[in-house]
Amino acid sequence: MHFSSCLCTLLVALVYQVSAMDTVIGLYGETVEVPCNNGAPKPKDLFITKWKYDNGDLLTQLKDQDASVIATNQYKDRVSMAENSSLLIAAASLKDEKIFTCMVVAGADISEYPVKLLIHKAPTRVEITALAAELEIGKPTQLGQCSAPDSNPAANITWFKNKKHLVADGKGIIISSKVKVDEVTGLTTTSSTLQYTAEKGDTDALFTCGTLNALSSPVSFTVTYPTERVSLHVISKGPLMEGDNVTLKCKADGNPLPTSFNFHIQRKVVKVENSDSYTVTDVTRDSTGEYKCSIIDNAKMEDSKNITINYLDMSLSPSEKVMKSAGESLALNLQTDASGELRVSWTKDNGKLDKMPKFDKLTYSDSGKYEVVVTMGALIKKASFELVVEGIPVIRRLAKQRGEDGQHKVLTCEAEGSPKPTVAWSVNGTSADESPYVNGKISYKLTIVPTVNLTVVCTVSNELGQDTRAINVSTLFEEVRMDKQGSSDDSDTTKLVVGVIVGLLLATVVVGLAYWLYMKKSKQGSWKTGEKEDGSTEESKKLEEKIEEKLEENSQKVEV
Repeated sequence: MHFSSCLCTLLVALVYQVSAMDTVIGLYGETVEVPCNNGAPKPKDLFITKWKYDNGDLLTQLKDQDASVIATNQYKDRVSMAENSSLLIAAASLKDEKIFTCMVVAGADISEYPVKLLIHKAPTRVEITALAAELEIGKPTQLGQCSAPDSNPAANITWFKNKKHLVADGKGIIISSKVKVDEVTGLTTTSSTLQYTAEKGDTDALFTCGTLNALSSPVSFTVTYPTERVSLHVISKGPLMEGDNVTLKCKADGNPLPTSFNFHIQRKVVKVENSDSYTVTDVTRDSTGEYKCSIIDNAKMEDSKNITINYLDMSLSPSEKVMKSAGESLALNLQTDASGELRVSWTKDNGKLDKMPKFDKLTYSDSGKYEVVVTMGALIKKASFELVVEGIPVIRRLAKQRGEDGQHKVLTCEAEGSPKPTVAWSVNGTSADESPYVNGKISYKLTIVPTVNLTVVCTVSNELGQDTRAINVSTLFEEVRMDKQGSSDDSDTTKLVVGVIVGLLLATVVVGLAYWLYMKKSKQGSWKTGEKEDGSTEESKKLEEKIEEKLEENSQKVEV
């Protein structure tokens, strides 16, 4: 009677509480932990903890005791309790997707914490199968099928092109999916088929498919399309010159690419198979013109290029060594023929000339090596000749002067001729010197100390002839005496000349006066005697002529 009343009192005293349901996701095949009271700490007055589900109890645990497994079915060897009272389920499968409840008795309270367990599994792989052999532009083609097997929940498959999401538009992109459930495991396999209409830019495109956690390997396809354009290319490192080999390359944009072409070479058609190139060897200026290429199965699909073969011809006359005499002329003849604008430059002994040289009357300074350079773009032609102007040596100047110290004399013999003249003096000197031989001119100097008056002869010669000139050279003593005497003689001569001039002037005046008196008397006598004036006039004319001759003679003497 007393026990029954106590039990009733206990049951009346307990307060039953049920918490809101939590959801836990576990991984397929792994050990799943289902927390009790969301992992909260155990109450201090804990009496008992029990896990159960709709079909029965799983295990219980009294305070300070080990948990006891109550289940006798599939969970018998798969369940256990963690230290924090969580339920541990090993080798989770889809059959474990249930509601598990943790009941906790503590003090006067009974609390239940239901937990919904979901089991997820990622696909074992994501792959594209049933690939199309090729894609043809503008033609809808089933590109492939993407599969994501053994997943839960069913995988959502997405298609990508070059890592960009493909969205179905019902025209160029059509995507269809289906899901199949395994009757044994309950896992699903999702399949997605992509029907795609290719474009020309898809030739190198990479296609992939994927789920939330997995991505397939990328795949690419051969995109075929007909040739729409042909282009002809001339393979050359620079401007084409005569003698070059010219390679023509015909390119088409079709796929697969054409393997055979027709090349139109100066009105001739050359068929080339299994190649897109043709080489024209050893071209000439006559090879300039229009060149074409086309695909064999469509002659209208062609392209053309105008090719210019550059050339430069040049001839120079003379072009070797030329020997000429001074005073002669030399005609230069430069002929050019080129495919473009020319630039001509001349040099003489590596020095630049302003224009083409002209040799109407050759001088020794014209001797040298002449070179002409004709350029047209990258083409360069050169020609040269050597001009040698020869002549018998001629002495242009022979002079003497006293040395700076006054103790010797320096003779200078300047000559001109080619080949270079050599000098010979008729006397020996203390030293001999010569200037550089430039433009056919050379100067020789000889230093002497004459002890007697002498005549010095300078002779210059080369293989063509010689020239000689002499100069009088006095001793240094005689030269000094002559300088003094010359000063005295100059003074006396001046006085004498003045005297002579004055005398001649006086004589002229006297003669003129006498003539005037004579003429006066002659006229008076004629008038008195009555003589004929003709004879007197004739005599007067003769006398006037004599007086005029005398006056002219005296005038010339005054000038002297």
